[in-house]
Amino acid sequence: MKVAVTSVGIDLDSMIDERFGRSSYFIIADTDSDEFEVFENEGLSSAHGTGVQVAQFIAKKGVQAIITGNIGPNAVKILKESGIDVFIANSMTVRQALANFLEGKLEKISGATTGQHNK
Repeated sequence: MKVAVTSVGIDLDSMIDERFGRSSYFIIADTDSDEFEVFENEGLSSAHGTGVQVAQFIAKKGVQAIITGNIGPNAVKILKESGIDVFIANSMTVRQALANFLEGKLEKISGATTGQHNK
């Protein structure tokens, strides 16, 4: 299973970036092979629509779940339409978030945790 995690850095020991659309990086981990890829958020400097752009990018990568701190309504809508589950995690490393995800300890959400244009 491919799981994307918002991150402030480029490795599994980086802290989760609590912003979805404005996340510095996305780490996509394959829970079956224990391999991961890191992607810089190319939409970080966009004036608006970043959450939607990021959600579309994540969907194209074949991700089945995303772990983040907060997420807006437009991004949630795109992810839900793409069949991607959204889980919330804060104040932990990417490695810890993935372990908690695999153990079923993260909260799955069905709606936004912030309003639009959260920076």
